[in-house]
Amino acid sequence: MGKTNRNQPVNAKSSDARYTIWNFDEEFPDDATCLEWLVAHLYPEGIFCPKCARVTKHHRVKARPAYSCQFCGHYEYPMVGTIFEGSSTSLRLWFHAMYLMASTRCGISAKQLEREIGVSYPTAWRMFKQIRSMLDQDDDAPLSGTVEMDETFIGGKPRHKLANKQEARMFAEQKSKVLGAVERGGRVTVSVVPSRKASTLMPIATTRILPASTVYTDEFKSYRQLGREGYRHERVNHSQGVYVDGDVHTNTIEGFWALLKGGLSGVYHSVSTQHLQSYLDEYAFRYNNRKITGRRGMFDAFLSRIVKDSPAVS
Repeated sequence: MGKTNRNQPVNAKSSDARYTIWNFDEEFPDDATCLEWLVAHLYPEGIFCPKCARVTKHHRVKARPAYSCQFCGHYEYPMVGTIFEGSSTSLRLWFHAMYLMASTRCGISAKQLEREIGVSYPTAWRMFKQIRSMLDQDDDAPLSGTVEMDETFIGGKPRHKLANKQEARMFAEQKSKVLGAVERGGRVTVSVVPSRKASTLMPIATTRILPASTVYTDEFKSYRQLGREGYRHERVNHSQGVYVDGDVHTNTIEGFWALLKGGLSGVYHSVSTQHLQSYLDEYAFRYNNRKITGRRGMFDAFLSRIVKDSPAVS
């Protein structure tokens, strides 16, 4: 066996890792490096100076997270208008938090984030919430092709044994209701819904799924209108013990439900109805970017969502 250089570790050839903590520490060792990356990301064509009315060369201002125009001295603050604005927390800790959230398949809790990066719990929760606010589902791009559609309940288990199926249905209806649709081999879209009635589900379906797509569902009655809405609709009868009939099944969306519920119960334990949609957005974002090919993997997907709000026009 050859000697190992412990100061320059390398990934084992059998490992699936693409971007480890060693890679992160090497690429983002301090705040200055993180700020340089942020500038390159937010200003790919250079920093625009409003006083000079053009893109000019800017120099880093010593002891400030700002850049100064070489001609007029105007200051540009890259973190203003981003999730980092107003934060006294080190920029590198923000990047580290994003790395940690991106490196886990099912996410990381704010409490674990507190322990990992050494900030207070309120700070960890704010960072956690701000980072998750970037992870949207791209609802503007509708699903197409072969789509599976299903609904599920999110909530706790009963404290006592339920007497019959009717009582079980009543207990389930008290939970949060979530509607999901997924392209075979593609994206998923999920949202909290107030009810499972057709009047609630059909408008969402027609908005998020392109007409003439093939939609597979179970036998739930609220989906019966899909055929009249211009979709090729086929159902699988779960109540009769049928779960796959050729290509007709809902196994893909049910696999996503298993991933979602396993993550919510295992990582977060419980989620309030108020914040449930943001958690759904995070899990959908992870699913929709599962095939990302960037060198940093999912961390690249997180970093790509950093945007700078346009200044208000007075």
